[in-house]
Amino acid sequence: MEPETQTPTPPPTPGSPVGVAARILAPLGILFLGWLAFELLSVEKESEKHPPPQGRVLKTKVLELRRGDFQTTIRTQGVVRPHNEASLTPQVSGKVKSVGGGLHDGAFFEEGEVLLELDDEDFEAEVTSAEAALARAVALHAQEQAKANQARLNWVELGYEEEPNELVLRLPQLREAEANVKAATASLERARRDLGRTVIRAPFAGRVLDRAVSVGQSVSPSTVLATVFNTAFVEVRLPVAARELAFLSLPEGAGEPAVTVELSDALDEGSGARWTGKIIGTEGALDQDSRELFAIARVDDPFSRTLPAADRKAPLRVGQPVRAAIPGKVLQDVYTVPRDAVRQLRLIYLVDREELTLERREIEEVWSDAEHVIIHAPDIPDGSWLATSRLVYAPNVSKVEILEDAADPGGEAEDLAGSEPDPPAG
Repeated sequence: MEPETQTPTPPPTPGSPVGVAARILAPLGILFLGWLAFELLSVEKESEKHPPPQGRVLKTKVLELRRGDFQTTIRTQGVVRPHNEASLTPQVSGKVKSVGGGLHDGAFFEEGEVLLELDDEDFEAEVTSAEAALARAVALHAQEQAKANQARLNWVELGYEEEPNELVLRLPQLREAEANVKAATASLERARRDLGRTVIRAPFAGRVLDRAVSVGQSVSPSTVLATVFNTAFVEVRLPVAARELAFLSLPEGAGEPAVTVELSDALDEGSGARWTGKIIGTEGALDQDSRELFAIARVDDPFSRTLPAADRKAPLRVGQPVRAAIPGKVLQDVYTVPRDAVRQLRLIYLVDREELTLERREIEEVWSDAEHVIIHAPDIPDGSWLATSRLVYAPNVSKVEILEDAADPGGEAEDLAGSEPDPPAG
């Protein structure tokens, strides 16, 4: 008996009803399985994200809010620059004969101190020549004066009754002689001034930034000998943001009182170097790029040259970057809130003293800096408790436990373990 052979069923052709159904049901099945998996995962994540409340008590430290006054301080920075910087140039040409000790890079000098001398032999010869020319002019003037007097006597002796004219009295020649005396005198004075200009003196008490000449070099009135600056005081341009101008009363004119400013070293904050300056005015116009107003602060005696050696402070050098603290207006009847206690820029947590529950409050800041946020908040009673610990998930009326000032080991980690992020601001 021969075994029966089964004939394999041919696959459905693309045009058959079975093929059409397979092409439709396969994608739908895949989509259904994907949707089902998404829903299951979403439910699991939601349950993890929003755990059901179980009466858990949050732990926090509190700060008692008290109304009071707050001194605002505007912090800015700038670079020290000289108030009076000048390029030292000679007024006459010549060869450098000697250079004084005050004309070296970084050297100090006093007003009137000799900084440089030029060879003066040619200028002394010019003075001698001018003195001789003046002597000749004076002699000629004396001769013409005598001739004029003699002409008048002759006119009278001859018996003329009318007044003689100027030519008879030699007045034109006398005026020429007088002019020659004045010209010779002016030439002598100019020669003496040029001789004196061979000695170049300091125009003020200052310091040398850069020296450009040495002994034996020929110079002219266009040659820069050195760059110097006045050490009586220096200036700092301090940018102030437009929004901070309302908290300052900056002087605008010469008669208005100056504002005290404290400067510190921006390169080495640990040095402890401090300088006191005065804001004497502003530039009068906002910067076109930054929209900031530049205040001009002046620091007297930046190198402590007028103080005894024991009382001298660290020098305030030209080009040194500094940080500035400008005292502003005093805000009255405000709360000072630590910045760490503010959530989402405008949210704080208050703790009810009786129920020990949390209450969210939105605030409007009046002033803020790196450490504090200042608010008026007339709706917050004086003496309210402010939660200062990090409460990541803290719904309203949540029960809290007040922690002592001592650090709570593991407290913050415990709060974070069963908490959720705050909802987005706004």
